Amino acid sequence: MRPLTSLSARAFRRGTACLAAFVTVVGMSAAAPASAGRMPSAALPTAYDNAVSDSFSDTFADPSVIRGRDGWWYAYATSDPLRSGDAPGAIHMARTRDWSSWEYLGTVFDAGNRPSWATPTSGLWAPDIRFVAGRYVLYFTVTDTTLHPGDDSAIGAATAPTPSGPWTPAPAPAIPPRPASGGGFLWTFDPAGFTDTDGQRYVYFGSYFGGLWATRMSADGLTPVGAATQVAIDNRYEGSYVVRHGDFYYLMGSAANCCAGPTTGYSVFAGRARSPLGPFLDAEGTPLLTSRVGGTTVLTQNGNRFVGAGHHAVVTDAQGRDFIAYHTIDRTNPWLTTPFGINRRPMLLDVLDWVDGWPRTRAGAGPSDTPQPAPSLESGLGITPTDPLASGFTGLAAGPADPVTGNTALVHGTASTAAFAPAGPLHVRLDHQGTEPLRVLLGRDPAVKITLDPKGRRLTAQVERDGTVRSSTTALPPIPTGAWRTLTVEATADGLTAEVTESDLADVVARVKVSGDARPAAAPVRLSSSNAVVDNVVVNPAAADAAALAPVPVAGALLSSEEFDEPDLPGFTWVRRNSAVTVSGGSLRWPVEGADLVGGGNTAGVLLHDVPGDGDWIAEARTTLDLGTDSVRNYQQVGLVAYANDDDFARLSNVAIWNTRQTEFGRETAADPDAPDGPTSYGGAIIGTSAPTLWLRLAHHRNAAGEHLYRAGTSRDGVHWTWGATWTFRADTHPRIGLVAHGGASPAVTAEVDHLRFYASSWPADPGAG
Repeated sequence: MRPLTSLSARAFRRGTACLAAFVTVVGMSAAAPASAGRMPSAALPTAYDNAVSDSFSDTFADPSVIRGRDGWWYAYATSDPLRSGDAPGAIHMARTRDWSSWEYLGTVFDAGNRPSWATPTSGLWAPDIRFVAGRYVLYFTVTDTTLHPGDDSAIGAATAPTPSGPWTPAPAPAIPPRPASGGGFLWTFDPAGFTDTDGQRYVYFGSYFGGLWATRMSADGLTPVGAATQVAIDNRYEGSYVVRHGDFYYLMGSAANCCAGPTTGYSVFAGRARSPLGPFLDAEGTPLLTSRVGGTTVLTQNGNRFVGAGHHAVVTDAQGRDFIAYHTIDRTNPWLTTPFGINRRPMLLDVLDWVDGWPRTRAGAGPSDTPQPAPSLESGLGITPTDPLASGFTGLAAGPADPVTGNTALVHGTASTAAFAPAGPLHVRLDHQGTEPLRVLLGRDPAVKITLDPKGRRLTAQVERDGTVRSSTTALPPIPTGAWRTLTVEATADGLTAEVTESDLADVVARVKVSGDARPAAAPVRLSSSNAVVDNVVVNPAAADAAALAPVPVAGALLSSEEFDEPDLPGFTWVRRNSAVTVSGGSLRWPVEGADLVGGGNTAGVLLHDVPGDGDWIAEARTTLDLGTDSVRNYQQVGLVAYANDDDFARLSNVAIWNTRQTEFGRETAADPDAPDGPTSYGGAIIGTSAPTLWLRLAHHRNAAGEHLYRAGTSRDGVHWTWGATWTFRADTHPRIGLVAHGGASPAVTAEVDHLRFYASSWPADPGAG
């Protein structure tokens, strides 16, 4: 066992030794005098490189992660072959302490314990791990059941006493197959559990065919209760995941195609609500249930080698910092098998910043491909009463070894030790078991006190400043006898927050906050109880999120402008001239063609313009196309395109996709990066929200390898821009900028483009986008 206390990674790098976190334990009945103690040792957090799963697998898709109480992070993945040439597994398991070295634990299921109601050939996909009512519950997709063989899907569940098993599948689906109104069955995919502050359990699920849904679950998390509620429109999202942050519930989902090899544009978006059942709105106030569907970008590709970043989980480290685990595709090595076979989707990890109330991966910078500081893992090292100096405790009585963690937990007695917690923002985390109240005291007076009272079913926080006492209390839902719960306490300039969870996955069962500065002075942190059982105690300076979003392209001086005031379109050339296109009133008017660029047809017209050169610049077009709402008008669109040839382009369009209206940044290129003249692949990313009049931008840059990078932005007013995914072109290509209006001639509709302008720009430097 390592010492209980630790140095903050950031404080240690600054060389401030006095920021060593320290714990003092004082029994309620008596307090032993403080002893001098000794400075606890602590190792710097290790760095990791993406993809984090490379050491033990080629692919580890749809990851779900939980921090076990034994000091390991446990990760689970879809049952694709783990390595090229392997046979499919049945949901993979692995664990790590540092996110660099891994231990592969095999599969959750084998031939002897597969769910009895799953067909022998069904896929077991998209696991989601939770700690529910004192045991681990794993939800997963079953792609085909014996109830309607060959035609349905459902959500299964399995339980285990430890994160590594042994796993026992539930005898029936947790979410059974759901008939569709027009025949067949809705896609019942991608489960995610969640427990609310009143103890009510939920499972979120669904996909493109049917949308995202949430249903209340029984206390054990295995049986649905009542009717499900739709929380996001169909044909937009899958891979749902819900967290509570502050006073809001955040529904995150992945959009676009997960598995298109090098053209995968999968990305993660969010909406938030005051209720776990919605309605969920994005940062601009647009609902996730409307035809012009909303979604604030959480994660998208940035132009490095990783594309298709999505289907994620969120975990929190010992400093209170959130991380997002997800899969991507390496565009230089996209296939586990042959092109158009199984995609190679390794697992990545990055910090998840909360900026202006919204989750953003690396403050919006996207996937990293340079070394990153690993999440702090001191949270699982346990308490070792037999080694009191190392653990920082004296006078403690050891309890029996816990069957879940394997640790010898602390049965609280009268104890004391001496050292110092840092002045300033503080984060405390511990696991608690039993019914006896536990107090966490920050400061000598103490100025800050948190009381966890399972017996009285209350969680209370109190701050005393200058003779004034501020406090807040809330109900604590019942947790089964003997089950562990996690308590986190954070004291910052914004206030004192205490949260109780079961899974420690931002599914908060009780939360209190006292506003105002609650930072304690340098003093011991004390735990006080008559007979509490605690484990995995960690004290650290609280982590801070990024203060602002990562830089985005900004338009500078106007380089050139085409205002469409001359009918012969000087400066433009056609690929497949469309004689129906006219110029009038300062607008290009283009009847939407019943043609396309995708695939082998290549029948749509493209109106091309030269670009300002190989430097950094932005192309902008103002487009108008009224696609209505809700009706199916596949796939009418107007757009701006970076065009090398008919089989090598990136198209940013305002487009009708079934009943939705979306802004798609699609890419077509060779399916095999080593065979640029071979068969093509197409996929897309989503950027911003659709509107009848929409401004489109493509920002150009050449990276150190000479590749062309194009990042897309959209705006509904020409002033406020949403920047999203980046696509790359080979260094030996020479793309031009073009306009398109195609995808379907019925109903007849005319697109308008009011201008095509080029601006000088600069490409924001970012270590993860190299």
